[in-house]
Amino acid sequence: MNDTLALNKLEKLIEIETQLREEYQQQLDAKDASITQLSQDKTALEVRANELEKTIATQLTTITEMSGKSQDVQALEQRNRELHNRSENMKEEVATVKSRLKTLQKDLAEERTELAELKKYDPQRLRKNLDGAKRKLADKTNAADKLQKSLSEARAEKAQLEQKVKDLEAQLETATAQRDDQTEDSEQAAA
Repeated sequence: MNDTLALNKLEKLIEIETQLREEYQQQLDAKDASITQLSQDKTALEVRANELEKTIATQLTTITEMSGKSQDVQALEQRNRELHNRSENMKEEVATVKSRLKTLQKDLAEERTELAELKKYDPQRLRKNLDGAKRKLADKTNAADKLQKSLSEARAEKAQLEQKVKDLEAQLETATAQRDDQTEDSEQAAA
């Protein structure tokens, strides 16, 4: 009898297990499917996060490069402004030297006129005046020669500075064009 009772209990247990399995199997299958889907979604999100991190790193590198180039362009523009100001100062200096040279040439012409007048008078006195006039003339001639030399040097330096300004402007245009090209490339790469 104990065997029959145990057998009945065992059958009931098997029956209850079958009922429970039928009742909850769909829920278990649904949960397994949900877990599988969530695992796949997690993997996809991790892949996407890695891609975004790579994109961010690339963009950060590009921004860093562009920042450095921007600083180079700013330094170049500053140098260009300095050279332009220096060129303007040299122009003013050249104008001053030209004015001084004209004044000296005018003084020289006056001295020559005075010398010509003095030649008409007393030879003794004229010789004394002539010596003084010659000294003045020699001094003014030396001063005029020095001013002429200074003017020539100033013109040469001005020409060099203007060439430097042109070169720097060309470099600036090249740097700006490269920066614009890289910006477009970066935008295309980001898209």
